[in-house]
Amino acid sequence: MADGKSHDNADLGEHSDVDPLVLPADTAWAGHDDEPPVEDGRLEFGDDDVRLPWLETDGDDEEEFKGYNGGQLFTLIALGLLAVAVIGGGIWWALSTRKDEVLVADGSVIAAPKQPYKERPKDAGGKTFAGTGDTAFAVSEGQTRPARLGEAAAPKTAAVEPAAKPSAGASPAAPVPSGVGVQIAAYTSRAQADAGWTRLSGQYEVLSGLNHRVVEGSADIGTVYRLQVLAGDSSAAHGLCGRLKAAGLACQVKN
Repeated sequence: MADGKSHDNADLGEHSDVDPLVLPADTAWAGHDDEPPVEDGRLEFGDDDVRLPWLETDGDDEEEFKGYNGGQLFTLIALGLLAVAVIGGGIWWALSTRKDEVLVADGSVIAAPKQPYKERPKDAGGKTFAGTGDTAFAVSEGQTRPARLGEAAAPKTAAVEPAAKPSAGASPAAPVPSGVGVQIAAYTSRAQADAGWTRLSGQYEVLSGLNHRVVEGSADIGTVYRLQVLAGDSSAAHGLCGRLKAAGLACQVKN
């Protein structure tokens, strides 16, 4: 045991001045047949020019963006100009197809009565007739009352006033054309309605040869005169309105 300890101490003394973590280049590795190559006390892992894949970045393989070429740039500019032209043409077409005719709102309302719709009755308990309730009270007291019929009031005859004779100078009113009306415009005077029919019938071929009428009515703005084209029945009126809308004239069927 003493010899073994002295032998170990001799080996330690031989390398006592060496750093235990960094061995010199010429230090032998006892008990190992394959010794790793060392240089200047460091293990050699390979050439410095060798690039390790796990140390490479992803940006090395990406292609550099070189911008648009002349053909692509010209195509983008042409598409942009085409889009602007289409939008501008659509706006111009929408504004140019608008008609000057302004239809008056046909919102007829029911006039409210001038007097209040609820009034307190003069007799809150109702009208009381003579003898009401006397029979029931008398019967409850054991009395009997003979039955009797009430006297019917004689009917009143209303005086018939003679009809007024028409004056000699008054001319008979012109008959209003009959049929289902298709309203195409409304005006604030009858003269404007007649002038509107002359202008519209000359502008739209669909109205050529058709009869019309001017109907006076009331709306929120006051008295209006509705210009209507006449059709034979409801089916013909809807068909006429469809043709007018196709020609660009707004209409509404009035029964």
